[in-house]
Amino acid sequence: MLAAVIHGARDVRAEDRPDPLLRTDDDAVLRVVAACVCGSDLWPYRGVTATQEPHPIGHELVGVVEQLGANVTSAQVGDLVIVPFSLSCGTCQSCRAGFPAACDQVTFFGSTDRQGHPVDGAQGERVRIPLAQHSLFPVGLSEAVVEERGLVPHLLALADVMSTGLHAATSANVKPDDVVAVVGDGAVGLSAVIAADLLGAQRIIAMSRHEDRAALARRFGATDVVAERGQDAPDAIRALLGGDLADVALECVGTAESMAQAMSVVRGGGRVGFVGVPNGGAQLPIRTVFGRNLTVGGGMASARRYMEELLPDVLDGTITPGDVFDLTLPLSEIAQAYAAMDERRAIKVLVRP
Repeated sequence: MLAAVIHGARDVRAEDRPDPLLRTDDDAVLRVVAACVCGSDLWPYRGVTATQEPHPIGHELVGVVEQLGANVTSAQVGDLVIVPFSLSCGTCQSCRAGFPAACDQVTFFGSTDRQGHPVDGAQGERVRIPLAQHSLFPVGLSEAVVEERGLVPHLLALADVMSTGLHAATSANVKPDDVVAVVGDGAVGLSAVIAADLLGAQRIIAMSRHEDRAALARRFGATDVVAERGQDAPDAIRALLGGDLADVALECVGTAESMAQAMSVVRGGGRVGFVGVPNGGAQLPIRTVFGRNLTVGGGMASARRYMEELLPDVLDGTITPGDVFDLTLPLSEIAQAYAAMDERRAIKVLVRP
């Protein structure tokens, strides 16, 4: 089968790899209908996270079940399923508490499972899914219906970015009448705009310097756009709000600069939800948190949990998170998909096997 393999900085290739097999009774094998490139995939692509040896890459997919291990009863062969970016058991204390991303057995694409078996990347024609009983999320519609209704991008967004955006807003306890500033205009930041709108925020400020992304943020529910950065950002927000700052900031990038900006644009006693993967030097400034009485929450999103909340809103058209995909490429052109994201020629690239 064809699958994406990262060899090093700016070196992702579509290569032939062995077809996946069931290795345990808790596995499933899926045919991938659609995958995508994530902003967090760019950290190893750019060399910020070192690639020690070539390995499969990608962690977001919608697929059709082809094989099931004997212990997997949550789906049937032929079901269209979404798979969250982190695979979980569903029974440990963290899973029971609603945080499967912190599962005792958490397993990631492109790594190895608890038995030491290699795990495929999501950017491939087929994948083996460990911990399949909890990790498979059947949509309840056939592949044909999903394709006919154009739902594939919107379902795919639930595997990571839309769930992550909702995690930012939920972690910050966004409430009706809040003013929310969203730091980051990538797919996660745009999804956080959707989430803040879903939770009833009265005003949503998208912090963006790119016209196309700002326009999409407005379509998703942003009431204002602020382009300023650094020390100019809080001044720009005060100018919008009659001298006030935001009640909530959602940090959706993962760098020291983005965290500092989130802290600077929220009022004293305000709340910060952070979901940016901290690979760019982000640190939590405890003195600032202490001195300004900020409440900070967030981390890795438990997508499996949020998918259940968000699926009805996708199916009835309340939200269209798949609109963050502005480029679709075949798996054979995976190198071009990464380059387009890296060079900011695309917000998010959908990949079709």
